[in-house]
Amino acid sequence: MKIAVIGATGKAGQKIVAEALLNKFDVTAIVRDASKLQVEIPAIEKEVLSLTSEDLNQFDVVINAFGAPFGHEELHVVVGKHLIDILNGSSTRLIVVGGAGSLFVDEAKTIKVVDTPDFPAEFVPTASNQAANLEDLKASSINWTFVSPSAFFDAEGARTGEFVLGEDHLLVNANGDSYISYADFAIALINEAMNGQFIQKRFTVGSK
Repeated sequence: MKIAVIGATGKAGQKIVAEALLNKFDVTAIVRDASKLQVEIPAIEKEVLSLTSEDLNQFDVVINAFGAPFGHEELHVVVGKHLIDILNGSSTRLIVVGGAGSLFVDEAKTIKVVDTPDFPAEFVPTASNQAANLEDLKASSINWTFVSPSAFFDAEGARTGEFVLGEDHLLVNANGDSYISYADFAIALINEAMNGQFIQKRFTVGSK
């Protein structure tokens, strides 16, 4: 399988690249600065908003692990719309690394994580823009999947291979925690790239 990872030098992107290589995928990084790559893989050195249909149509799957900087959270929407536009009519699949803020905490699907009192105010712009990106994907006709982590998304956590999947509700483990490591998140995402269980859907992953 031929895949591209946008944001391959970021925290999530590095774990996703590593997991894809473990599975013997043909991996290309899409990055602004290829010198920052930790592994020797082919790279497309471009700003994400400069990407074209021709850049992406060669891949079976494009993984968007782009991280918008603080103060520019609207780029989640801007970049998301650009990818939808250039993948429109393509068979290339888009898998988006999303956030937990748009997950629901009640069965009736009326309260999202971002709406809860304990949600940190500084992360509201990121959560809101990632949620808007999800809505844009739902309104599109491209082949997409949006992957939400759990509330505590741990960059330093272990790769255990032990996790559960859900769809639109926040997952809580046996200890009452909503947790997933970046490494286990990457396993779930690469599994989805192979299996295609959640086509034109969002899913979430949490620890057991």
